[in-house]
Amino acid sequence: MTMDDPHPSGGEQPFDPNRTPAPGSESAAADGGPEIPLGQRLFDSPFLLLFACMLIMFVFYTGWGVLEVLSLDPAPLP
Repeated sequence: MTMDDPHPSGGEQPFDPNRTPAPGSESAAADGGPEIPLGQRLFDSPFLLLFACMLIMFVFYTGWGVLEVLSLDPAPLP
């Protein structure tokens, strides 16, 4: 064991989802763990998930409000 060794145990490196596979490896699964789909990686951050939910609710309730306003009878003129 040397001081320059980042992994003193000598075992496998821990899985890092942001690490790209080595150029000579066959696949990402063979180089350090399962390949994570983009959709799952997008919502790993709780803030991105919260923002996506807020955006969906904004679009839904805005559309619902527009439909409700359009379904009202026109007000009679004096």
